[in-house]
Amino acid sequence: MWVEGRCLDAPILKHRLACYDHIKIQRRKWKLKLISDLEAKVAAEPIPLPADFLELKELEYRPVKVRGYFIHDKELYILPRSLVDSEKEARDAGQLMSNPESGANVITPFYCIDLGITILVNRGFVSRKKLKPETRLQGQIQEEIELTGVVRLSETRKPFVPKNDIERNRWHYRDLDAMARVTGAEPIFLDADFKSTVPGGPIGGQTRVTLRNEHMQYIITWYGLCAATSYMWYKKFIQKVHL
Repeated sequence: MWVEGRCLDAPILKHRLACYDHIKIQRRKWKLKLISDLEAKVAAEPIPLPADFLELKELEYRPVKVRGYFIHDKELYILPRSLVDSEKEARDAGQLMSNPESGANVITPFYCIDLGITILVNRGFVSRKKLKPETRLQGQIQEEIELTGVVRLSETRKPFVPKNDIERNRWHYRDLDAMARVTGAEPIFLDADFKSTVPGGPIGGQTRVTLRNEHMQYIITWYGLCAATSYMWYKKFIQKVHL
């Protein structure tokens, strides 16, 4: 095999692949620990939403409690989204397809009575046929409620992700400053937990804590490449077989 303009024999290549494989194993361990830490943070006991909003920058994925009511006539929609099923995502990590059901997350302004401010709450997932509010009137709760949600920070647009279409109310990533301007809310965003789900309403608990994990596939690939290269080297240089 030629690398950087020179030929490497199989032992050298094997050593390099082993080093690379060691790095991938360590990175996989790191990612698994990160997933575990995020899951533990999401499962922690909720705390009141801090009055000092600068604290929120250190509280992403931390559950908080708020009390107030929704302002349904200013809903926003992040799409396309699929229904979060953490157990299924863990099984499907690294595959090209996961949950085939497509829809949107419904983002609704929520007036916090104790703090006297309006924030943004991701109430959860609805299918495309339930995107319009008039198709789920039963779930448009009007009364004052106590809500537990997970703190989420703003996102930057990733490559190949479309720009948010503010005029058509089609959002593809969390731009909290833009969402706050449109709704008149503060740039504070919570993912409502699953217990917030009401009959006919969005399905809560749409916080993704399972990171894409392909390191095991990489490890298998590189071990296989190493074994194949070693076999070819043995056949060519030891058994003198013309390949």
